[in-house]
Amino acid sequence: MPDKKQDFIGQKLQDLNNDGVDRRGFLKCMAWAGAGLVWTLNGGIPVSRAFAKTADPSAGKGGDFSFVQISDSHIGFNKPANPDVTATLQTAINKINAMPHNPDFIIHTGDLSQLSKPSEFDTLDQALRGASAKQLYFVPGEHDMLSDNGEQYLECYGKGTKGTGWYSFDHKGVHFVGLVNVANLKAGGMGSLGHEQLEWLEDDLKGRSASTPIVLFAHIPLWTIYPDWGWGTDDSEQALSYVKRFGSVTVLNGHIHQIMQKIEGKVSFHTAMSTAFPQPAPGSAPSAGPMKVPADQLQRALGITDVNYLVSGRSLAIVDSPLGASGSSASGGGGSLGGS
Repeated sequence: MPDKKQDFIGQKLQDLNNDGVDRRGFLKCMAWAGAGLVWTLNGGIPVSRAFAKTADPSAGKGGDFSFVQISDSHIGFNKPANPDVTATLQTAINKINAMPHNPDFIIHTGDLSQLSKPSEFDTLDQALRGASAKQLYFVPGEHDMLSDNGEQYLECYGKGTKGTGWYSFDHKGVHFVGLVNVANLKAGGMGSLGHEQLEWLEDDLKGRSASTPIVLFAHIPLWTIYPDWGWGTDDSEQALSYVKRFGSVTVLNGHIHQIMQKIEGKVSFHTAMSTAFPQPAPGSAPSAGPMKVPADQLQRALGITDVNYLVSGRSLAIVDSPLGASGSSASGGGGSLGGS
């Protein structure tokens, strides 16, 4: 790993103590549980519904399939912002297991570990074995490439992938693409995909019908949120130019540990909360990093995402609610920010 990358991450560790005919995919975020999102694919308009403590039997009905996104588990972190990240990850898994319909799979959008240690990956694996969804997909975060340039991560989770861990797969008419934008961080920690991966992405999408729903997922956001903190990907514009012809594109990320949503034309962007700890809103603190909140507020700053897919429909619906929420409030729509 380049020294500048290691120095940057080292500094971060010391910062604050946190489709019908068109078949357009529709993501409906049905649930948050300890840093993740439950997504329901169904066609195209953002709407919101909270995931209460008691599972709603109607949740996900009519969906062709659902999957869950979790992110930023940071197994191995033990600072005051959350001294037991394994416990909050387990709370998220319990929420997933309590869903009335088992999701088809789980996507983890990076920072599985805190220091990319074998023991941390092993702890994560043991926890995820208890999840109702047995198929799991991963992309790395910068913390998963910290000590060995991602060798341990690739050994555990990257078999069959390209380059530093990018790949794609199809599921019931939806094309998913896992991207890696943490292998060559730019100045200030900005993510980068690189020429080789961009060429692969362009080739991967060629020949696919414009009516195919596309889901891109990566660790660092593929839209510029706050460059001063490295919350963006410097060559994402080129990547997004390859999906402009598609009728429905959803982009999922982690990294910033809070909910932010944006819709640009047919592309919907959504960042996930963390299962480990919150981070401050952009520009509200001297720097990004773990943010300590009162213990009784921590679970309200963590979450998961549930997704269900319907062949017909015209809207993308996203629901976000924190792990500790019991009410019905949630956020949806473009350009909104949730978090602490």
